[in-house]
Amino acid sequence: MPHKKIAMAPDKQIALVAHDNKKGDLVEWATFNRELLAHHRLYATGTTGELLEHELGVSIHKLQSGPVGGDQQIGAKIADSEIDFLIFFWDPLEPQPHDPDVKALLRLAVVWNIPIACNRASADFMISSSLMDGDYDRLVPDYEGHRTRKIAGGDNGRAAAAVVAEADSLTA
Repeated sequence: MPHKKIAMAPDKQIALVAHDNKKGDLVEWATFNRELLAHHRLYATGTTGELLEHELGVSIHKLQSGPVGGDQQIGAKIADSEIDFLIFFWDPLEPQPHDPDVKALLRLAVVWNIPIACNRASADFMISSSLMDGDYDRLVPDYEGHRTRKIAGGDNGRAAAAVVAEADSLTA
């Protein structure tokens, strides 16, 4: 599949997300990195956004809480190239009622090839990278052929099944 370049400006659009048991870690991390984060455009889900805005004293674009759609809102912004970078401190030891949404969000970040930091160590390495404050062209598979493909009619839904199978193979 051919690729296309999507430009990321020096001021990134960063989504900050944390499960309840990881909110404290994210707030501590963001406070320590306040100066590095301050010039970027920050997005966050629900309560995480409120906590970060209060602690950092910077504007946060707050979306819904994760379990009621915030994860999906961020996923949609990733697909629309409105999020360049995802910092998601998720809790691997606590079952989440919205686990399918979490997996969908992480899947979209991979599909659209954006950097993902899922813990403090990866967030530290990524935010301190020389690429963080510069222009960067990320390579993304060119999905235009998939979007504009012709769907032939078929017997008993076989064409629809083929389309679903093709879509699954593109994202697997």
